[in-house]
Amino acid sequence: MFDSCGGVFIDNSHHLRLRIYYEDTDAGGVVYYANYLKFAERARTEMFHHLGDAYVQMIEYGGLALAVRRCVIDYLAPARLNDIIAVTSRVTELGGARIGMQQAIRRDDTRLAEVSILLACINRAGKVSRIPKTIRDALLPLLSF
Repeated sequence: MFDSCGGVFIDNSHHLRLRIYYEDTDAGGVVYYANYLKFAERARTEMFHHLGDAYVQMIEYGGLALAVRRCVIDYLAPARLNDIIAVTSRVTELGGARIGMQQAIRRDDTRLAEVSILLACINRAGKVSRIPKTIRDALLPLLSF
């Protein structure tokens, strides 16, 4: 069901599986709290790459980027060394220059963390910019509430 790199879309959500490595953990073998944000970032990046060339073109040729404007994370249970976790990403808001997302990090049926994130599209000068139509068109079918 998952491809070898980048995850898969199921029911308007992107799903990415990751293994917990030694480098992700503290001395007790528990995932260090900041690494959950890295897992969420990796999943969002893979989701955008799955949308096709529009994402790469937006960054490389359009001079635009998606910057985190707000992030809230709830830690619910620990992940540990060698666990296989899944990060599910859903688009919940699509504005002219912003994208709202919900991300859930799980191990099997255990919820480990939940992330609420707001991304802003910015140009090279750091100013807010409209999300390119190609990206909006690709995200619109994924929008869920």
